Amino acid sequence: MNADNKNKKSHEALLTIGKVTLEKLESIASKIRDDVATETDRFNHDILREIVSLAMNRVSVNQNESVVEQGGRAWTERTSESHYPHIRLHGGALEDDPLKMRI
Repeated sequence: MNADNKNKKSHEALLTIGKVTLEKLESIASKIRDDVATETDRFNHDILREIVSLAMNRVSVNQNESVVEQGGRAWTERTSESHYPHIRLHGGALEDDPLKMRI
């Protein structure tokens, strides 16, 4: 990984990217409410909403997995007897089957 990629993935960079994304989403939403948004604004709003939704889903999945890994209970589903239980996902997870959890 080169220095540029490392900087993009630092905690500070990711936090700042998230904050700017939310600020831009709110700014575009304001333009939409004021009925001054362009077609491009509306397109960007939809993309940013999808990104925020996927990110929030990923946060929720990570929290649920942490709870289960620490012996707690979280909402999960089984796809079959032989399949590892997994947190119910609607997108945004890094993988469909997290590490085997003791549920």
